[in-house]
Amino acid sequence: MTERQTEDARMKMTRYVMGLLESWELNAEQQVGVLALPDGTRTRVLRSFRDDTPLPDTDDVNQRLEHILAIDDALHTTYPHSEKMGALWMRRGHRRFKQRTPVNTIIEDGLQGLVSVRMHLDCSWMSSP
Repeated sequence: MTERQTEDARMKMTRYVMGLLESWELNAEQQVGVLALPDGTRTRVLRSFRDDTPLPDTDDVNQRLEHILAIDDALHTTYPHSEKMGALWMRRGHRRFKQRTPVNTIIEDGLQGLVSVRMHLDCSWMSSP
């Protein structure tokens, strides 16, 4: 894979993830936190991720992207006939998360929240110790 193909693939993934976070109804501040972007990242920077700038290629961001995409994949498996159901599930309180929504679990618990939601949705995935 050439560097250009890699950059194009990362840009495509960035746009997809930004759309996904919007479908989960995360505001700009919440998106910054979920993606482990630097505090104070401006709204215009988030907009550039939707337009023409790939997300930073850092370990923290990449780890979170892996979990976000795995959660999305598990939601597609759980609700194969409706994308809207996955987004709705993310915004409904759940006993597994002490009546918090999966989105709030992710926002409040950060990386551990992403792992918890992923583990709940994907029973075959286990985090490493």
